[in-house]
Amino acid sequence: MELSLARVDYLQVGVTAQKTMRLLPASGRRATQKVVVGDQDGVITCFGIKKGEAVPVFKTLPGQKIARLELGGALNTPQEKIFVATGSEVRGFTKRGKQFLSFETNLTESIKAMHISGADLFLCASYIYNHYCDCKDQHYFLSGDKINDVLCLPVDKVNCITPVLACQDRVLRVLQGSDLLYEVEVPGPPTVLALNSGNGGDSGEEIVFGTSDGKLGLIQITGSKPIPKWEIGNEKKRGGILCIDSFDITGDGVKELVIGRDDGVLEIYSFESADDPVLRYDHALSESIASIQGGCVGKDGYDEILASTYSGWLTGLTTEPVYREGGSAEELKLSQEMQSKISSLRNELEHLQIKVLQEREKYQQSSQSSTAVSSVPAFSVNDKFTLNKDDASYSLILEVQTAIDTVLVQSDVPLDLLDVDKNSAVVSFSSCDSEPNSNFLLATYRCQANTTRLELKVRSIEGQYGTLQAYVTPRIQPKTCQVHQYQIKPLSLHQRTHSIDHDRPMNTLTLKGQFSFAEIHSWVVFCLPEVPEKTPAGESITFYFQNTFLGTQLESTYRKGEGCFKSDNISTISILKDVLSKEATKRKINLNISYDVNEESVRHTLKLIHPKLEYQQLLAKKVHLIDALRELQVHEGNVDFLLPKYRSILEEADQLLEEYKKQPAHLERLYGMITDLFIDKFKFKGTNVKTKVPLLLEILDGCDQDGLIAFFESA
Repeated sequence: MELSLARVDYLQVGVTAQKTMRLLPASGRRATQKVVVGDQDGVITCFGIKKGEAVPVFKTLPGQKIARLELGGALNTPQEKIFVATGSEVRGFTKRGKQFLSFETNLTESIKAMHISGADLFLCASYIYNHYCDCKDQHYFLSGDKINDVLCLPVDKVNCITPVLACQDRVLRVLQGSDLLYEVEVPGPPTVLALNSGNGGDSGEEIVFGTSDGKLGLIQITGSKPIPKWEIGNEKKRGGILCIDSFDITGDGVKELVIGRDDGVLEIYSFESADDPVLRYDHALSESIASIQGGCVGKDGYDEILASTYSGWLTGLTTEPVYREGGSAEELKLSQEMQSKISSLRNELEHLQIKVLQEREKYQQSSQSSTAVSSVPAFSVNDKFTLNKDDASYSLILEVQTAIDTVLVQSDVPLDLLDVDKNSAVVSFSSCDSEPNSNFLLATYRCQANTTRLELKVRSIEGQYGTLQAYVTPRIQPKTCQVHQYQIKPLSLHQRTHSIDHDRPMNTLTLKGQFSFAEIHSWVVFCLPEVPEKTPAGESITFYFQNTFLGTQLESTYRKGEGCFKSDNISTISILKDVLSKEATKRKINLNISYDVNEESVRHTLKLIHPKLEYQQLLAKKVHLIDALRELQVHEGNVDFLLPKYRSILEEADQLLEEYKKQPAHLERLYGMITDLFIDKFKFKGTNVKTKVPLLLEILDGCDQDGLIAFFESA
């Protein structure tokens, strides 16, 4: 059966954070539920829907921004008490809006994640987890990386308290008291956790997780080890997952999985067989979905999925038909209810237009007076700068609570801007100065009306590091702009991984000197992405990385006074040596640097690069032939006389051009990497081979792997 849902926009509150909207339990079966939402102005709004209109139940005064909103109550009773986390405080409200709890925690940082189970309260700041029972401190845990979400398995089913932390280093940490029980590796940085079917499944141990790179999975958390059940990749390259719920929207007795993503896509997965879930329905909203829940909101007897978006819109996808059936399609007429709603909206719109004109006149008068004070309007920007493993590029996502006018992108390091399908903005490039320490990239994106979300893609060159800046100007008066900065790190294309292949030929760089554990950790944070800023607990630490462009790897182990870095790519070792030496020199620390170069590693890296090089050279050759072949086709009328390989180029011309357009300078990047590899190999031997680079480029044009390896070995 095809799932047919109609969109309804109910109300707009302030900007909302992840997991800050819930539906209060219904008084009867399939009766309408009240909605409670907390925004970043610190306001909690509770409302119900009557005759299609939002009717307020209560609204609190503004305060500190609300980071989380959860429902609680005694176990096995309706969960209708409202708890919000603001700063380091947790407040409790009844369903009527009366405050009954104000609990100031001992956390020094703001609360980022919260879970409530009966009298147990689980709170997380960036790295710290705290468990309270009846507001008394019970357990504490310091995580190795940032905590994005927290959950506890249902106590009534599992008979013990089992908290699970979703951590940025692609790990779920399962706790017992204040101790780590075990870690579960997941395919991406987990951003959200939810109990399967809302209750942990039959065993109560099943947890659904969503990652920032859009992957979804189910894991059974047993008392001794994790059991992975299923995992869904992100084949359609959609946004990261921000919220998950389980709800039976089809009415077949089996709960569907409802997903909200940061690119505004809402998905419903059904379990048609006992195996993996199948995508049943999707709907695209124009901004990221911060919270999602299934229930009955608009009308008795009609289920729906309610989503709250970043800018505070509460939008429902309801099973209630939009039109009343009235015979044939031509005779369909809007219901009386719909007509009265349109009429009231028109009146409201006229009233708002008059109000805007009055306020504008008031502003003009006050700005021209002798005592005028210029006021800059404040606006929120939700930004995300992440490395994509699939195409070794960085995604910069900018989301503003109001429409974006322009975004100026500036960089002091060489970057390639890549095409993004979802991006409808018009981009124009400005010429840059050729002087040192100047701009390498200046581009302006002019957005179409009502664009609140912009996605850009850039690719960096390893070894060249600096800052990317985005100047965001929304469509508000007076004109104002916010600048956001993003660091391009020396080894920017490296991504954290759980393990590496130790059988590869490795080059080793060893540092020794009078530096502390915190100092060498700060150098590693400066060099590599996805390393927690907080110095790790313990005396030493090991991180593993993989180069997303080439597939080479890096192992970094360090402690106070000593650091050891191993990689199968000699260029990675060369970059680390240069940057770490520079950082140590800045702090006037003497370093004793030693290295062990494995000759076999150069051949190994060339073999990794060569298939990519061959593919890109072939693609470039095909693209250069397209115009000539199309001209032949126009003159001759048909192309039957052409060889099959040329006919296939013509048939695939659009796809080839699209792929080539998406990967500008890809071939030049590969040439650059092989040239760097050549120079770095001989740099460690104390030989300058820059004069031989033109000869190397000639061999690269020939695309002969054996000839290339022979040139490296004979030079």
